[in-house]
Amino acid sequence: MKVVFITPTTALRRMAVYRLGGRIYGQTNSITGPLILGGILKRAGHDVSVYEELNGKVPLRALLRDTDVFCLSLMTSNAPRGYELAQLIHQNSKARVIMGGIHPTALPEEALQYADQVITGEGEKVILDVVEGRRTERLVQGYPLINPDEAPFPDYSILRTPCKAANVISSRGCPFRCTFCTTSRMFAPYRKRSVDNVIDEIRMYKELGFRYLNFEDDNFTADKERAKEICRRMIREKLTFKESFFFGRTDLAEDEELLQLLHDAHLTRVLIGIESLNQTALDDIHKGQNVENIRRAAAACEKYRIRLIASIVLGLDADTLDDMNRCVKFAKDIHAYQLQPAILTPYPGTPVYRQMVEEGRLISRNWSDFDMMNVTFRPKNESPWELQDEFYRAARYFYDFRSCRVIGDLFGREYGLRRFGLAILARLGIFGAHAASKVAKTSVYYRIRHC
Repeated sequence: MKVVFITPTTALRRMAVYRLGGRIYGQTNSITGPLILGGILKRAGHDVSVYEELNGKVPLRALLRDTDVFCLSLMTSNAPRGYELAQLIHQNSKARVIMGGIHPTALPEEALQYADQVITGEGEKVILDVVEGRRTERLVQGYPLINPDEAPFPDYSILRTPCKAANVISSRGCPFRCTFCTTSRMFAPYRKRSVDNVIDEIRMYKELGFRYLNFEDDNFTADKERAKEICRRMIREKLTFKESFFFGRTDLAEDEELLQLLHDAHLTRVLIGIESLNQTALDDIHKGQNVENIRRAAAACEKYRIRLIASIVLGLDADTLDDMNRCVKFAKDIHAYQLQPAILTPYPGTPVYRQMVEEGRLISRNWSDFDMMNVTFRPKNESPWELQDEFYRAARYFYDFRSCRVIGDLFGREYGLRRFGLAILARLGIFGAHAASKVAKTSVYYRIRHC
C-alpha cells in the first residue's frame, strides 16, 4: 500500500514570510512521530512518504491519485487544517484517513467526525495493524512503550520536505506536571531510553550528514547523570554537531560539571521555561522553581556560553501587566539569546482548559487560534486585547536593533545577524496584526480587539 503521513500547519505558517522567520529562528526539523511510524510501515513493505507542511508544499493533487492511506498528525492549532485535508481527501479519493497525535488523543470524538480511524496515545504498537486492516474499530487505543528502547529510530529516508536538524527524543514525558502542558499527559509516565540506544541514534545522524541536532525531550537534563553520560559519549566518540538544541530547567545551574559537558558537547542552545518572576504565579502552575533558581540559571548559561531561549507565559492569573513587563525586561537584561513569549493557551486535556471551561472564560473554540500567539480566554487582570498587545510589546521591546550587537559580541556575528532578522520580522508581524485588528473583521486579531 501507498501510505502518506502529513503534519499540517495553519495558513499563516504556510506563508513564505513565516517560513523565512522560522529559518532565522532556528534550523528546520521534522516531528519524529511520523518518521518512526512511517519507518515501521516501510519495513513491512509499504511505500511510505512523510510531509511537513510547515517546511514545504505538499503535492496533494498528485498524492490523491494513488495513495491508499493518509495519516495526519495533529496538535490543537493544526487540527482545523487537518480536518480540511481529511475532507479534501474523502471528496477526491477513496483513500482512508487515520488521525493521531495530541489533539485527537484529547478529543477523539471530534476527530472521528473527519477520520476513518483515530489512534489515541502512542502508536508504535498499533500502527501496522490499523493500516493493514487487522484493527477495524474506529477508535484505537495506543499503548505506551514500557521500554522506550523498543521504538525504532526515525527514518529520514521517507521525509519529502526540507530538514536541516535531526531530532532525538531520548525520553518520553516529563517528571513535572505544569498545569498548561499537554505532552506530559500524552506521554505519561516519564520513561528514559538507555544511553547506548541514544548514542546509536546520534551516530546514525552523524553518518547521514546532519550538521544540527535537537534533543526534543520535554526536559533533557531531568536526569543530570544520564545527560552527563550522553554528553561524555558524544565528546569521546566525536558525535558532536555544529549546534545542538535542548529543553532544560533552571535546576541545571546546580551542576557545574553538567554545564561544562553541555558546552563541550556543543549543546549550546537551550530553551528554559522562566514563565514568570511572580512566585505566586509559578506556584499556581506547579512549576517547581523559584525566582532565585531563574537568576542562577541565567548566569550559568552566560558563563558557559550556552545561548538561552527564555520562555515566558503571558496571562497567568496571578500576573499583572507590570509583572509581564518585568519578566520581559529581565530576559533582556540577562542577555537571553531569544525570547519565546507564549500567551497562556488552554489546551484540551489540561487543567488550565478545564478551569477556563468551568469558569466560562473561553472566548474562542477555533482551534487554529490555539498556538500560544493568540488570546483564547478572558484574562483576570486585563482585557483580551491588552494581553494580546502585551505579546506584541514584548517582542518589539526584546528584539530591538541595539541588542543585535550585544548578541553578536557574545556569541558571534552569525547570531547577531539572526537577531537582526528577528527584529525586522517582529516589527512586520506586529504591523500586520495591528492593522488586521482594526479592519479585517474575519481575523482573530479583530475578534480579540472587539470581544
